[in-house]
Amino acid sequence: MPLIDARVRLPQDRRPDATYTMTGRAAESYDRVLNLTEKMNTGTLAALLAALDGAGVRQAVMHAESEGGESADALNAALVRVIAEHPDRLVGVGTVDLAPARPRRACAQVDAAAREGLLGICLEPAFFGLDIDDRLLYPVYARAEEQGLVVAVHTGINYARTHPIRHERPELLDQVAVDFPDLRLIAAHAGWPWATEFAAVARRHPTVYLEFGGLAPKYVTRAGTGWDVVFAMMPNLLRSQVLHATDWPVIEPGRALAEWRAAGLDVATLDALLGGNAATLFGLDRPRLAGADDWFGHA
Repeated sequence: MPLIDARVRLPQDRRPDATYTMTGRAAESYDRVLNLTEKMNTGTLAALLAALDGAGVRQAVMHAESEGGESADALNAALVRVIAEHPDRLVGVGTVDLAPARPRRACAQVDAAAREGLLGICLEPAFFGLDIDDRLLYPVYARAEEQGLVVAVHTGINYARTHPIRHERPELLDQVAVDFPDLRLIAAHAGWPWATEFAAVARRHPTVYLEFGGLAPKYVTRAGTGWDVVFAMMPNLLRSQVLHATDWPVIEPGRALAEWRAAGLDVATLDALLGGNAATLFGLDRPRLAGADDWFGHA
């Protein structure tokens, strides 16, 4: 199975604002823990493609995620342009405006994303003071379910000291999965520090996937870091519901793959984690180009 990165960011040099501008208390811990501002501002499309090539990653799911201050329409348009330039390498997940949250406008943006061939919608509720199961988001979930789109939801800790993490607790995603049983949901970042509870949500709902973007796999696979239950369930109960992702430029693809491969997982689990599950979830196990001899349209 070809390697797939289930989430990379729309590069800053292709976003409407070419400079990453999170500041103050919102940026303080992101920069201390992840060096995010520097990584974002040096993370070009050329650098991403080179990093994917160097790690042997054949395709990536690019997210036009928004933490506020950028137009979702402009982000989605930029994402569509990048994908059109690299249709054999990239597929996309768009976003909707949540500041303020206006359900009618957000539903129109979901429809537009589907028309443009995007495969999902990314939501980051805590950055906008919303719970995962806030009633203002329910029209988005309903429309995405109708359109057959995946919804990726930021879960667990965020490092913006201006936004409490209580908005993204596991029982809130569980409620959405109960109310929209056919909606495929991604728990982005896999919900630490509530990793055990998010594993339970995924176990209850085969439509819920745990994605490890922005995390160093060596910590996910190390005993005592809070990931023990998730890691123990990867080779068995959750094998078909785990997704390798980097949240590039947060984590480099080569580093993430090396750390997963050093974790002692069996071959079947690695195949599922590093590409097989993403291929199934996003429909990438079907040819994307007419006349393709293989998965990606290469002879």
